[in-house]
Formats: sequence, structure tokens, C-alpha cells
Amino acid sequence: MQNRKTAALVAVAIAVSLAATACSKDSDGGGGKGGGGGGNAKADAGLTSIVNPSTKKGGTVTYEHTSGPDSLDPGNTYYGWVQNFARLYARSLVTFKPAAGKDSLQVVPDLATGLGKASADAKTWTYTLRKGVKFEDGSEITSQDVKYAVERSNFAPEALSNGPTYFKAYLEGGDKYKGPYKDKSTEGLKSIETPDKYTIVFHLKKPFADMDYLAAFSQTAPIQQKADTGASYVQKMVSSGPYKFSAYDESKGATLVRNPEWDPKTDPIRKALPEKIQLKFNVNPTTVDEHLLNDETTADIAGTGLQSKTQPKVLVKAAEKAKTDNPYAGALQYLALNVNVKPFDNVECRKAVQYAVDKQSMVDSIGGSVKGDPASTVIPPTVAGYKKFDLYPTEGSKGDVAKAKEHLAKCGHPDGFKTTLTARSDRPDEVTAATQLQNSLKAIGVTAEIKQFPADKYFTDFAGVPAWVHKNNAGMMMMAWGADWPTGFGFLDQIVNGSAIKPSGGTNLMELNDKGINDLLVKGIGTVDTAERNATWGEVDQKVMENASVVPLFYRKNLLYRPDSAANVTVTDAYLGMYDYVLMTSTK
Repeated sequence: MQNRKTAALVAVAIAVSLAATACSKDSDGGGGKGGGGGGNAKADAGLTSIVNPSTKKGGTVTYEHTSGPDSLDPGNTYYGWVQNFARLYARSLVTFKPAAGKDSLQVVPDLATGLGKASADAKTWTYTLRKGVKFEDGSEITSQDVKYAVERSNFAPEALSNGPTYFKAYLEGGDKYKGPYKDKSTEGLKSIETPDKYTIVFHLKKPFADMDYLAAFSQTAPIQQKADTGASYVQKMVSSGPYKFSAYDESKGATLVRNPEWDPKTDPIRKALPEKIQLKFNVNPTTVDEHLLNDETTADIAGTGLQSKTQPKVLVKAAEKAKTDNPYAGALQYLALNVNVKPFDNVECRKAVQYAVDKQSMVDSIGGSVKGDPASTVIPPTVAGYKKFDLYPTEGSKGDVAKAKEHLAKCGHPDGFKTTLTARSDRPDEVTAATQLQNSLKAIGVTAEIKQFPADKYFTDFAGVPAWVHKNNAGMMMMAWGADWPTGFGFLDQIVNGSAIKPSGGTNLMELNDKGINDLLVKGIGTVDTAERNATWGEVDQKVMENASVVPLFYRKNLLYRPDSAANVTVTDAYLGMYDYVLMTSTK
């Protein structure tokens, strides 16, 4: 154990402090017995404690989703809930601690024996793997399996395009390496060294103080090269965790059962209590809510909370409200304005939209304060690096029509214009917010045609595909984003960095490629001093808002519900304020 803390660990401590102050304290501090309601547990008990604690093995956990994942392949996903859920079958080098409250933000060793050992310049990071950890076929996991996993996940966009591209951006030679499917050499990417079976070394071209956060991504979960079938690997994945897939259907869901090769002696963080885990896709949002309230399912795995139509059923009844948790999601609901789609290539047109939006009415339309607070910045208050400012002040967040029209005139469209506004069809609250936005824009003469698409295809086929966006004049896109990890860089990089623009599966929906912003991101992540690094994130945030391509709508909160049969229920701040699926089990 090193005597000094790495910069990444200092960042964790700051993020913990910020998150702790932002969370509600309406809790009795204990779980109690008697079901997901927790017996004596109060509303928001899951924010700071484990509700209905259990050590009993057995039972079936059932999760439901309104559409489906981008992919359950640990190397081809960017969804927060998949990162959370994948820890049951894919062990990354390190991970976030399955724990209640602020402890859930702590990065702990998983497949590795410890956190990364950094060189003085934070450009070389070394991890040592645990010995005796096995895949479900009984073969031992080696450093070469981790190296291959990183290579396939970051350098093969022709097959795996959904995940983040941090490794590609920061590894030496990452810009030239063609990936394991095209590169026929046995050595692979030279900047990932595997000097022996249990050691892996990452050589970066730039300092990267947040490396342990990056190593917590499911992209570092080992993959056997012999088992990899590219995009179709998701059909027959080989587990490295306590559960393996016994069934998988892209449209229906999946079933996970115990992996007999998993050895709890090699795994300090998982208890693996459920006997079986059922995952169901394409369930109507209101049906998911009904199943939760009727105790027919364990959790809404997306972690986005009860629909606005369902909220009154639980908020007006004391016994039902006691089964809810209302965490900040560490996420922002925002409107992306694509700078390459006319007329949003003109900053004045973008500023007109900034002033036109009635944020308070939008929050009210989806259920009020339990769903969030009007936003003025890109970085939410619970993320390290947040800086409070408001460049487009609006009277009570109700919008400023006169100011909006003033900027419309400056951009050459005094009478308004027509555009396309996209939203996710299986997220009713997002569609409601888009409709409210549409009404606000009418007041300044802007006509926005709403086009809806399923969440699981939103980035891969529509909003995240620049060619589609340009062809369909999609200048405005509804978007929600949570931090990849709880620092300003973990929040900002993949949505405002020009390097994050991809042919498909992109999350920089604005196609923002501003040199000043890009350079500040590089400067910040290479800064060892934590206070100075965090100050840089606030500076980036302000530059993005000056560019006006992001319209912050509201800092998201989720109204989660704990059915009576759900046990070991607690909110994890590391995964966007959803429940921790490594801990969760069921009494059924």
C-alpha cells in the first residue's frame, strides 16, 4: 500500500463530500425488517442505509426495463444501469464499493489486488490481478484477457460502437491501432503491457489522474479472445463473475444463474445471494410501475424512477411513500443543439432557445420537485468541479420571450424557424418535457416537430448518428447524462469533447468540437493538484454555456420504489442514484 493518495483517490474524497451534502437526510438511518418498505424504514432510508438487510441465500430477483440495453456486452455498453448490472457477470479491474451512502463512491479493488500504482507523472499505471480467478469454463483469468478486452472495446468500432473511448484517446498509439479484428499481430497494442499472467501496465500519452475511475468501467472485464465473436458475442458471453447467462433474447430479456466456477474467496465485494436473476425487456413504463407497487418485480433496472402518472399513488399515502427513495441522480436533463444543423450553426439562434425555455413549467409537467430542479450549468451540484453560475438568467426559470426574440433577430430569423426535436419514446417524462419545450418555442415562432425513437436505438441509429441528424434536420435533441465517474471530467468529456464525436453511438450530440474546450479538458485531467483540477472543470462548464449548444433543463432526481420482497436495497451514488444491483436480493 502506498503512503500517498493518488490524485484520483483525492477526487473521490471530494466527490463523496459533495454528494453527501446534496442527499436528503429524511432517514431513520436503519433498515429494519419486514420487506422492501423496511418495516420501520422511512422515505429516503435507502439514501444512507441498507433497507431490509438480509444474508439469506436464495430467491429470484426480477428486473424490468421499458426497452432494453444498448448492449449487455461489457465491452459494448455505455448505459449506467448496464455498468451497474454487469458487475454480476463481468469483473473489472476495480469497481465502486457496493455500500450505502457516501461509501458507494469509493473505488475498491475487484479483479485486481489493489488500486492502480501510478508513475510520478500519472502516465504509467500498473495493476496486479488476483490469482485463481476463473471464467465460467474453468480457465484462469490472465492479464492478457484484460488487455484483449480493452482492445476490442475501444478499437473495433466496426463491431462495438456503443462504449466510451477513453482508452483509445489516452493510450500511446491509440490513434493508429486498428483493433484486434484487423490487426493480425500477436502483440496487439504495445502500450498495454502484460509482463506476466497477473500484471497489466497501461502507458498513456498524456497524464490521466482519474485512471482508477477508468479502470472501473466494464471495458476492463476480461474477455477470452477464443470466445469473442464481435458484435454477436452478447449472444454467448463467458462470465467472470458469480452469475452466468442461461438464456438471452435481444427483445425479451435474459436469465442469469449461478456460475459454479466463481470462488467467493477471490471476490471480497460480492455476496451473490439470489439463486436466479430475471431481466425482462420492452415492458410498458406504467406496467413496470404497476408490477413494482404490486410486488411482482424487484426493481426498475433503468433506475429512472416512477412515472409521473404513478407518483400520486405513492406520495399521498404515508405507508407507500415510506417505500420510496428520491435521490439526486448526479445527472442532467438537457437539450442538445447541434452546431452543424442550421440555424443552430449560429450562436445567436442557440442563445434564443436558451432564453425561451420555461424550465420550471417543464419540471412541473413531469411531477414537480421529486423529479428535479431547474438547471443553469452542465455539471450537476453533486459532481466534483461544479461551479454555480447562470449565464442566461430567466425570471423564476419561466423563460424570457423578449430576450429570446432579441437573439432571434440577431441570428437572422426574427419570425422564427422550423426544426426537428428528438426524444425517447419509451421515456414518457422525456416526451412530456419535449412537448412542454415545444410549447415554449411556439411563443417565439420556432416550430419544433417531435420525433420519437426507442431508447435502445436512440444513439446507435438516430440522435447519435451525425449522418442521420443532418439528413433529418434534427437540430434539437432531448438528452440526459450522468457522470461516467463523479468528477467534472467524468461528466463532461464524452458529451462536449470533440474526440467523442463518432459515426454512430455518439453522445456528443451537439457535435461540439471547440479547441478551447478540448484543450482545457486535456489540461484539467493532467493536473495533479485536485483543487486546481476541479476549478478547471468549472471553467470548461462556463465555456460550454457561452457556446450555448447545451441548454440545461433540470438536475434530475428519481423517485425510486422498494417493493416488500426487495432486500438489501440501497442507492448507489456511483451509478446515477439507482439501486445497487450487486447488493440487491429478494425474499421471493
